Amino acid sequence: MSEQQAITLQGVGKHYEHFSLSDINLSLETGSVMGFIGPNGAGKSSTIRLIMGLIRANEGQVTVLGYDMPQQMAAAKWDIGFASEDMRLFKNGTLQWHIDFMSSIYPDFDMQYVSTLIKRFDLKPGQVVKGFSHGQRVKAGLLLILARRPKLLVLDEPTTGLDPVARKEVINELMDVMMDEERSILFSSHNTQDVEQLSDTITFIDHGRIIESQDKEAFLEKWRRIRFQVQDTFELPQMDGVVESVLRGHLGVITTDRFDDAMTATLQQHGATVQAVEPMTLEEIFVAEVQASRDGEVA
Repeated sequence: MSEQQAITLQGVGKHYEHFSLSDINLSLETGSVMGFIGPNGAGKSSTIRLIMGLIRANEGQVTVLGYDMPQQMAAAKWDIGFASEDMRLFKNGTLQWHIDFMSSIYPDFDMQYVSTLIKRFDLKPGQVVKGFSHGQRVKAGLLLILARRPKLLVLDEPTTGLDPVARKEVINELMDVMMDEERSILFSSHNTQDVEQLSDTITFIDHGRIIESQDKEAFLEKWRRIRFQVQDTFELPQMDGVVESVLRGHLGVITTDRFDDAMTATLQQHGATVQAVEPMTLEEIFVAEVQASRDGEVA
């Protein structure tokens, strides 16, 4: 079994009547955190179900912690912790009942860590779950997962619907988990700020296909928005790496995923006055990637 990869998907496809995952190649290194981003209906949840062994791929291979999925799902899940925004707890049970239940199943359930998380998350062990707020339910579910000390965390929109204080508490705890180089996290979220804060690598998915996957810093370093001013006779020169160009009157904007200083020099040589070279947020990069991918499909 591979010690280097926590998750590997090779040439994976899953086909439904009105949607398909096609040629999914994805790799999460042990000790890394991958942000998994896509619009609604892009294929995030289907990919996570494949990773968890809940559905079987029509083609390709899914390996998690060295186990083939879904054939070895039972063995793999001892070391996988899964959390989602709609995770259900027994509504008539207290948090303490859930803690006792989990500790009876998992011999390495860390009760000392439970005590720490109860304080950090401001939870009351004797409170019945049906009286919890949404944020309390999310934090309680995460507590039960983290106390197992799983080798792999699969988080599907875990911060959705949380108020700013609860979200910060959850993010801070996940950042502590990241300090353990033996643990890996797949973090699927619409909140690109959370993903940008937590992740080492970023994977974008749209229309059932991986459209880009690389180191987070590479995304943030390479993507730029160039604003410039031109005269009436200006013609935009051909340049590699231009994802989008807009020219309205005397003002122009170029979005590029391969910025270097030569681009501004080329614009200036053709008569443009460069006004600003702006870094882009992960959300802006994501929107530009998806739009460029869809434009390519139409073309």
